Amino acid sequence: MAFPHQILLLAVLHLCSLSVWAKVELTMDETVEAYRGDLVQIPCQYNFTDNAKPSLVMIQWFVKAAESGLRTRIFYSDNDQEMVDGDTEYSTRIQVNADPQGSVLTLQDVLLLDEREFICQVNGLAAGNAEGRTNLRVFAPPQPPVIEGVLTGISVTNEALSKVASCEAQNSFPKPNITWYRNDLPLVPVEGYVNVVTLVSRESEGFFTVESELQYKVVREDRHARFTCEVHYLVPGAVRTAESRDVNITVHYPTTMVELWKESPPGPVKEGDTVELRCHGDGNPPPPFIFNREQEPEGALGSSGDVLVLTEVTRSDSGVYQCRPQDSQSRASVMGDMLLTVHYLDPVVVVPRDSEVMFKGESLTATCNALSSLETTAVWYKNGKQVGRGHTLTLADATYATSGEYVCEVTVPSLPALRTSGSVHIIVQGAPQLSEEREVELEEATGRLVNLSCEAQGHPLPTISWSIVGTQIWREVVNRASENTAHSVVSVKVMSDVSALCNASNDMGAEVKSFRITAIPLASPPPVPHSPAEGSGVVIVVIILSLLLLAILGSVVYFLHKKGKIPCGRSGKQEITKEMLSKDDIVVELQADPKAEQAELLKGANGAPKAPGDQEVEFKK
Repeated sequence: MAFPHQILLLAVLHLCSLSVWAKVELTMDETVEAYRGDLVQIPCQYNFTDNAKPSLVMIQWFVKAAESGLRTRIFYSDNDQEMVDGDTEYSTRIQVNADPQGSVLTLQDVLLLDEREFICQVNGLAAGNAEGRTNLRVFAPPQPPVIEGVLTGISVTNEALSKVASCEAQNSFPKPNITWYRNDLPLVPVEGYVNVVTLVSRESEGFFTVESELQYKVVREDRHARFTCEVHYLVPGAVRTAESRDVNITVHYPTTMVELWKESPPGPVKEGDTVELRCHGDGNPPPPFIFNREQEPEGALGSSGDVLVLTEVTRSDSGVYQCRPQDSQSRASVMGDMLLTVHYLDPVVVVPRDSEVMFKGESLTATCNALSSLETTAVWYKNGKQVGRGHTLTLADATYATSGEYVCEVTVPSLPALRTSGSVHIIVQGAPQLSEEREVELEEATGRLVNLSCEAQGHPLPTISWSIVGTQIWREVVNRASENTAHSVVSVKVMSDVSALCNASNDMGAEVKSFRITAIPLASPPPVPHSPAEGSGVVIVVIILSLLLLAILGSVVYFLHKKGKIPCGRSGKQEITKEMLSKDDIVVELQADPKAEQAELLKGANGAPKAPGDQEVEFKK
């Protein structure tokens, strides 16, 4: 609602602008297009001519009703204020951004009713007025077309046009169009042959729904025809189409021809298959049929309607099969027939059979064949890998690697389900053959363990034995064998130079593998350095221990002297000494002789070795 002073100002501006209307140049798009639910922007660009610089610019936006032509303002702005009119359907969906060169109206969540004229009005007082218009076009693509064909049969004898199918396109804006096709060719209304009935309805929200019915004069050839409908609808800047699925109709017409064919299995038939033969006439609805083999009585083969089922067929079921309508007056005039061939593949025959023994260096040719009604191919496999193609396999200059089971698989390229296989086991006989070098030289540190490996092939299976010289510390840690390979591993502790022999032997001969291990002494650890203070401490300890022993010995002598056990004089001392030596032979000796302690105990105070006379101290009792 405008205030009184605004009304007065607008009136003055209107009077002032009558003579200067042309001083404003205003530019707007003639048409703006958008999808329903989109956000759309409508620009309004203006320019004041003659270098006019208005002190006040008023911008107003209006919408014009399509039916009544009435204008409703939805936005107003001037130098001091901006406002969205609050009593319209655009109050919550528009936003206007303005600058000195123009105004842009942004409309959110576009609705179908928004397809109308939007008016931008610019008033610059003495600088001039202008008004521009933009038509907003709104589009809503329809849902995919839904087509329904007539489920009941349509007779070619009907004189009037028959309903063939109906097609519906819902929720579109603007109104779409529907076109009918037969086998991808458009159907044009032709009196007496094609007619299209269209019904258009409009929903409460403004969407259009179009229903179309195809009426058509059916002929026999329409029994395999495909009918479709296509919807044409408008989108921003283009016309698009949506095509329905295909529908077929049931056409009723009399039987004039019968056809017999194999329904299943697809492709050639092999022994053990279940075969279905289907008989079909060009009349509809089809009559019941009877089946027989050529030269056999009619109805000799059981059937169900138009299908004959043959279970677990064999090559003896091959032949010509026939069918005809049960109500046919003349068997020769309406009848269908076909030739059924049952293919087979007999078990494979491999020569030599089962197993074959060869000597090393010999050659062998194996053959593989199977009787079949079709051309066959053969492939040879060993351990799952292909080793040859063709019905023969040549093994030349046999080695132990030649040994094993050879599988021959025979297949029919034109009928992959036909396959059979057989095998032959080849045994190559010969003396042992070592798989590695015959002489091995090693170096190893003393005290370490070394694993020696020996592997030999041969038939009969070789026996492996070991002969080891230079150490008694060894044991076998691995001993395994396959069909023609023996493998042994021994663990040897190196104490000195070692010689080892691996002897592989069987009834055909023997082979030897030698190992020579050179022992490398372990490096001595470096001496532990000692400081002079450590050497002096050791000397002090030795002196203290010596003094303690002398004190104990002196005490014992003094005690014996008091008791009169030891007489005075040299002779007395000698007797005591002899008596004690002869009686007890006890010698108490303290000697710094061990290698690990000698360097420590015999160092001087400054770390130098003591004199030879000071290197041994001996006490005797």
